[in-house]
Amino acid sequence: MPQLSDRKVASLKPAENGRPYDVKDSQVPGLHVRVMPTGSRSFVLLTRYPGSNNPTRRALGVYGDLTLEEARQKATDWRKLIRKGIDPSAQEERDRQAALRQQQVTFGAVAEDFIKTKLPAERKGREVEGDIRRELMPRWGKRPIADITPIDVRTTVKAVVDRGSPYAAHNLLVLARRLFEWAIDQHVYGIEVNPCSRLKPKAIVGARKPRKRVLGDDELRAFWRASERLGYPYGPLFQMLALTGQRRSEVGKASWSEFDLAKKLWTIPASRMKSDAAHLVSLSDDVIKILQELPRFKSGGGDFLFSTTFGRKPVRGFNRAKQKLDRLMLPSWRALGRVKGEDRRQQQIPPFVVHDLRRTMRTGLSALPVPDLVRELVIAHTKPGLHKVYDQFEHLAEKARALDLWAARLRSIVDPPLPNVVDFAARAS
Repeated sequence: MPQLSDRKVASLKPAENGRPYDVKDSQVPGLHVRVMPTGSRSFVLLTRYPGSNNPTRRALGVYGDLTLEEARQKATDWRKLIRKGIDPSAQEERDRQAALRQQQVTFGAVAEDFIKTKLPAERKGREVEGDIRRELMPRWGKRPIADITPIDVRTTVKAVVDRGSPYAAHNLLVLARRLFEWAIDQHVYGIEVNPCSRLKPKAIVGARKPRKRVLGDDELRAFWRASERLGYPYGPLFQMLALTGQRRSEVGKASWSEFDLAKKLWTIPASRMKSDAAHLVSLSDDVIKILQELPRFKSGGGDFLFSTTFGRKPVRGFNRAKQKLDRLMLPSWRALGRVKGEDRRQQQIPPFVVHDLRRTMRTGLSALPVPDLVRELVIAHTKPGLHKVYDQFEHLAEKARALDLWAARLRSIVDPPLPNVVDFAARAS
């Protein structure tokens, strides 16, 4: 049998019958060069592997990635492992994991994998990604993930509490626990213990109390003025949140294909709803006016209503936009106080989050002649008890009336009748 050489391997041609064939090596038992119909050549080891009674062919590597001598050495190493009853593939996986541990995989690398593989299919994936990049990456990004301790997690969460965001702190702890648990389940990052496992939210953050923040009339009026000054895309987005009572993600990710302006109807698909069911939103004239004034991106543009990328992607930077909104609201709110004879110069507007607009709208519906069931359906809360199973009626006309009533009520707050405006201007002067 002619002895194999790298030159001989390189000269092997595909078989004329179009079938793969093997060329045996004379030095290492079981080592073959396998030639495919495409002309590619790879090294294989044909032998009995642990757990199998029959000889099996396994690939060692592609010729070009491996030289003949490297293939002979790898085949020899594999045969030694097999004589010890060790499966070479299992050993290579163990060696790979050990190498990862030796490289001290950073939290940042693991977080990027989590963002790439886990979050795209999730309804709030982008928001979760934002929390990771804003809160966790700056602190832990360059650190080995296995070195992060419960004290590190507690310190990070406590910093969020200390800046006055207990709800965000609760969510951050849940997110960190989830990310570390995912990393452990992958078995490749060298982490075996979740540093969050014994941390109790109540002990670190305190008991989670339900939010009750509702904006008052002066705050709503200041909010509307500020949103007008804020401009596209966040100004009309915030206004649409206040008018419809829908969630931030539902409005922020809305696309033109969901709207039928002729029928004054917005259909939010199930994929973007918390309830996993499509939701129909009747559009008041005030919402229609906002929609008609939005830009429509033509050639090369995308379908999203609120975008900084010509409609190709929905907006993302809610935190900065909300901070700007707060700054713009303050002067108007203080001016409204002067009209009432209140000195608000040293006062601040009590903090509120974007979701509080939804609660404000829902509270406003309670002051209107709208049945409680309809109020809940407007904001896409599920029907109580057996109603959600047996009552599939949409109540679309009732929801339309409720939203029209709320739009009129909100309009009377943010743009009161002319005499009041004149009085306001006179007193402000």
